[in-house]
Formats: sequence, C-alpha cells, structure tokens
Amino acid sequence: MESRTKKMKFTDLKDMLQQTEEIYGDRPAYIFKTEVEGQFRTITHKEFRTQIKALGTALVKMGLKNKRIAVISENRYEWELAYLAIATGTGIVVPLDKALPENEIENLILRSQVEAIIYSSKYDEAINKLREKKNTNLKVFISMDLKENNNGIYSETQLVEKGKKLLEEGNREFLDAKIDSEAMGIMLFTSGTTSISKAVMLSHKNIITNVMDIVYSFELNETDRFLSFLPLHHVFECTVGFLYAISIGAAICFCDGVKHMADNLKEYEITAMISVPAVFDVMYRKLMKTIDKKGKTETVKKGIKITQTLLKVGIDVRKKVFHEIHDTLGGKLRILVAGGAALDPETEQGFNNLGFNILQGYGLTETSPVIASEITKCRRLGSIGKHLKSLEVKINNPNEDGIGELMAKGPSVMLGYYENEEANKATLEPDGWIHTGDLARIDKDGFIFISGREKNVIVLNNGKNVFPEEIEILLNKVEGIKESFVYEKKDDDGDVKVCVKIVYDSELIKELYNIEGEEEIREFLWKKVKEVNNLMPKYKAVREMIITEEELIKTTTLKIKRHEELKRIFGK
Repeated sequence: MESRTKKMKFTDLKDMLQQTEEIYGDRPAYIFKTEVEGQFRTITHKEFRTQIKALGTALVKMGLKNKRIAVISENRYEWELAYLAIATGTGIVVPLDKALPENEIENLILRSQVEAIIYSSKYDEAINKLREKKNTNLKVFISMDLKENNNGIYSETQLVEKGKKLLEEGNREFLDAKIDSEAMGIMLFTSGTTSISKAVMLSHKNIITNVMDIVYSFELNETDRFLSFLPLHHVFECTVGFLYAISIGAAICFCDGVKHMADNLKEYEITAMISVPAVFDVMYRKLMKTIDKKGKTETVKKGIKITQTLLKVGIDVRKKVFHEIHDTLGGKLRILVAGGAALDPETEQGFNNLGFNILQGYGLTETSPVIASEITKCRRLGSIGKHLKSLEVKINNPNEDGIGELMAKGPSVMLGYYENEEANKATLEPDGWIHTGDLARIDKDGFIFISGREKNVIVLNNGKNVFPEEIEILLNKVEGIKESFVYEKKDDDGDVKVCVKIVYDSELIKELYNIEGEEEIREFLWKKVKEVNNLMPKYKAVREMIITEEELIKTTTLKIKRHEELKRIFGK
C-alpha cells in the first residue's frame, strides 16, 4: 500500500499537520501500554493535533510568541507534543540532549538564549538550580510530569486544558499564526563529537523538504508502527522517526530501553525501526547466536541459498522460510533504517537474506538530516544509496580512486551556525554547497560509498590514507571484542603508526575460548589484530594495541567521541 502522503506537497510543519489531519485523523498516532497486560491506549492523529493547537494557544497566551523554548526529556509523547506546539505557531524550538551533565545543559541554555523550558521530572534538580541562580534568560518553567501548576512551575497537562478553553472562547492567535518557512524555526546543537558543539539553525523549509523526500523514498504508510528508540533531540530520530511518521499517518510507540527492545517489538507489533548500526549489529549477532545454539545454522544457510535463487526469478518466500526468526522480533518487523555511522555490510546482507528490509541512510544535523538513502528497489551493498531527489551531491577534489570530500546542495541545507561566522565560512560555500567532512566516492550509477570522516583519516609517511572506521568494522566482528578505536601515534622520529584501543568482554572470552587473565587475553586479542592485518594491504596494519574493559566515550547516538578518547589515551 502506497502512502497517500506521496501525492501531497507541504510548505511547513503546520501545513503538514493540517493537510494530513483530514486523511489520517482517525488513525492511531501513539500507542501506549496500560497497567492491564495486553491492553493498549491510543491517541489518534486528530487528538494529537487538537492537543498541539491547545498547548500552542496556551504558550502564546503566556507571552511566548516568537520566543526560544527548550525541550528536554527521555523519549515520550509530551516531548513530541511540546516540539510541534512550539514549532507550528509559537516560536523557535531548541531540543536539548537528554544525556548532558548539568553544567552542559546550563551552557546550552545560556548559548541559545531560551526564555522557557519544557522538561521531565528527571531534570527537576538541574532546572531548580537554574531557577535559583537566575543567570539565564529563563522565565517560564513547564513540567511534563506535574498534573497541576505548582510553586511557579507550570504543568504541560494543565496548559493543554487551558488552551482548549481559550480555543472554545475564540482565541485564534496560535491557529492564525503565519509560519515563515525560510526563517530559523529549530535550533539544534551538534552531538559534540568535537570539543565544542555548534548550534545549527534550521528552517521549516529545511525540515519539511527532507520529510517530503523521505516520503518519496521509503515504502511506509499509515498502517505502519514505528519504535522510537534513538534520542528525540537527535535530528535523525526527530525527522525520520517522528515527523515523517506523523506525516504518513503512522503510529509511534516508545521503547522502554535497549533491554526491552525485543519485547517491545512483539508487544506493539512494530513494523519499522530507525536506529544506529551498533544496535542492528547487536541484534543480528544475537539472532545468529540463537540460530547456532539451536543447531540450525546449516538449515538457515540452505534456506538462504534457496530463497536467493528464487529471488532472481521474482519469487520472495524469505518471510515464510524464516518465519521462526521473524517471530523472535515480533513477526511484523519489515523495515529497518540505519543511520549515524557506517553499517557493517555483513549485518546488512544478513538481515536482507533473512527477509528483513534493512536500508542505510546518511546525513548530517546540518542537512535536516538525510542526504542519501538506499531504497528497496535501488540498493548496492556497502553503499548509502543515492542522494535524495531535492539535493545535488558531488565529490570535491577526488584522488586517483575517485575519493574526495562529499558535498551537498539543496533546500534542506541549514541556514548556518548560530553566532559562528568562522564555522559558517569553513562549512558553507557562497554558492550553497555544504562540506560534509566525510570522504566518499560515487560510482557510475550514482551510488555513494563513504570511506570515513576526513578529520579521522590517518595519513602515513608514504602519503597513503588509512580510514580508521574500515579497520574498526573488521575488529568489532571478533567475538569478545565489544568495540574498538583506531588512531594514529607519531613517534619522535616522525614515524606515523596505526594503533588501536580495544574494549573486550572478559566473560565472553572465557566462555568462548576458555581464556582468562589480562596477559592471556592480550595475547589472544593481538592474534586477532594480526588476523585482521592479514586481510588488508601491509601499510594499513595496526602496529600497537592497548586493551581495556572500560567503555569508550560516546555521544547519545553511540558515536565515539574521538577527540575525548585521544585525550584519555595521550593524557592531553
């Protein structure tokens, strides 16, 4: 069933909500568990839009028209309600990273100059400190959890009720608000994989163009159910897992946490899931381990051979043949979308062989975010697909292998970085092209292959380039290695060495290989590093290794904070 949204064109987020309300109003927009097992509560698309209008009306009445308003919480309905109530007629929405320490939250509130904040009870202590300090522009505090206004803090629930009354009385300030689709409507902070995060200014035009491109690319519709797992402040989850889902009349269900993911997939009968490759890698490894434990590896291999042969003549029986495997993930899951980092080709091939449609996408906060994506009928293993239809892409200064920096241009490219002219000059060209900072090549058919981050590339003394991500993918496949971080080390004589930091799982190594004790584990891991070295040209070989059981420093979307890791390794 093709999405009915494909026939529509939106000018902004408000226009999207209005147009889609008419056709999807009675469909479930949100599904929640209740205290009674197996019973669910739903909020329809019409109810959701009614609450957006009510909350927006109350916010405008409070004097927040055209003001900047921050939102911070775990993934939940009240976050999404607040986001759209702010964005579609009140002011500028500033989503904040839920995992930041108190001092960083304060820093971003100061930098963004927000005047109001909507937050969950988890942040009560941090926000109360800011109320007492009075060192920010914050004047209005709204709690997602309070049922009633209390001690100068407003209740989001009560504001919705207040807004409903105002609407009944004929208040149309929010309803009649005009959206300037070219102005900043959203301020987003980059995830801070470098030392200081940048504030990205996005317009409604930026976001809505991306949403429409995704509608055109993905084969999802109003019958689909999304599992919301990645943090909502992250533009990938916000645009693809939230705004896109709402635009096609689909339903959103919130994940109870990574440990509950398999249960949630079953309980909610999830059909679509958006996540980072690290999550899909773990899911795939667990699936294969279960198959192995049941002694069914050979049966599955035979099944893959048969189903792949039938696929060549247009017959797809993968779901039928592998129905037991599908049942372990709820039985309804059909589309997995990976973004935020490179997807291991083995995971991609593996899921597709079993009849799960896994698609790799690529983008940046600065491009709202998606630049390129695979689509079901158009894919090439290891690639991120082709660019979205409203964008242009090119390779800047390609080398002899066709690898150079990927650049993009189009209506979803940001307005710029807020109060950061230096970064704007470095990232945005006067003619509209944006530097992605990623090295890539484009094949003759237009498929894009990412090699790695330009700033992460290790340039050896012989001028050869080594992409850390390429080696990390190979090492992370070794059972017993949790994660790895490849970096360069310059010796006093100027020699550049490729080095690795490996995070290992001592329990798993003991269970699988009967190896314990740090020295024995080190010996085992070095042997594995040498095996990986043998798979690559000699110049790429890892020459030094450090090992630890302590996790690498990561962002909330599980990207390694390379800058921080290097500081930890070299003590600078």
